[in-house]
Amino acid sequence: MLNIEIKKTSNCKKKPNINGDLEFGRVFTDHMFIMDYTKKEGWKNPRIEKFRNISISPAAMIFHYGQSLFEGMKVYKTENDEVQLFRPLKHIQRANSSARRLCMPEIPEEDFLQAIKTLVDIDKEWIPKRKGAALYIRPFMIATESSVNVRPSTRFKFIIILSPVFSYYKEGLNPVKIWIEDRYVRAVRGGIGEAKTGGNYAASMLSQEIAHEAGFSQVLWLDAIEHKYIEEVGAMNIFFKIDNKIITPMLSGSILAGVTRDSVIKLCKHFGYDVEERKISVDEIYLAAKENKLEEVFGTGTAAVISPVGVLKFENEVYTINSNKIGKLTQQIYDTIIGIQSGSKKDLFNWIEKV
Repeated sequence: MLNIEIKKTSNCKKKPNINGDLEFGRVFTDHMFIMDYTKKEGWKNPRIEKFRNISISPAAMIFHYGQSLFEGMKVYKTENDEVQLFRPLKHIQRANSSARRLCMPEIPEEDFLQAIKTLVDIDKEWIPKRKGAALYIRPFMIATESSVNVRPSTRFKFIIILSPVFSYYKEGLNPVKIWIEDRYVRAVRGGIGEAKTGGNYAASMLSQEIAHEAGFSQVLWLDAIEHKYIEEVGAMNIFFKIDNKIITPMLSGSILAGVTRDSVIKLCKHFGYDVEERKISVDEIYLAAKENKLEEVFGTGTAAVISPVGVLKFENEVYTINSNKIGKLTQQIYDTIIGIQSGSKKDLFNWIEKV
């Protein structure tokens, strides 16, 4: 168990309207958690202090060789003012998986969870109660050793910050337009696509800008070898309802193992649907669309939760899905997950962790 030093600030921020329309990830709470690591001593000095800028050397290895990882999870407040996390251990396990891939130190699950709970409890007044809103939790780790020698760092800093959020997309729960990338690639099997690390997102930004300029919300990536199989959206995993079956790309090493993805697979099976995790090509998607068998498309992720897709564009082909309206299953999944997270629906899968 961590012996966390707590230094509460006496100069709290003036809170914005946390139950209003917040721009995602721009407002932060009063405090943050910090812990340091050295190869010789391991994790040390766990503390909670005022949210502030940090100071590290210009030679810190994060700036030169990109050793970093992050996670994203959410905490909710019920109608009875109970505070609850959604599947935190699954996120912690994924963070440690990313750490192993990136030659970074793992954090014991119980210490990681304790740090989150302690910080959330201190800043729980920042948790919105509006439906679909939450307090977003961003744990991250960076390499801090001062060296430009190309090798794994021996020093790291682990930080957790909190941000009250509403909808990730400006469209809210209205369908978004997705651009299927036909030129660039984001990740390749055997690379670091399955790790939640900054480099994967840096690789996606050029295509994202091109898509935005064309009026699309997100980029859907294809595999880097054959450039024909669907992988994931920049901020979400992707699901297709074709002829009453649910299909999502299988985890191949270049796709992030989404926690919401796993939750949706379990829910769809619970609802009685056949769920297939397999390769699915652009050609199969468009053939299903032409034959009117492509019934629904939606993305899943911690930030967006569930995001219906109304339009898909690939090269010169543009297809509208379900008359650009949210599908019945998509709505059912969204309502169920939000209900479990907010405490209005029964937690059938033991996904909730009380704070």
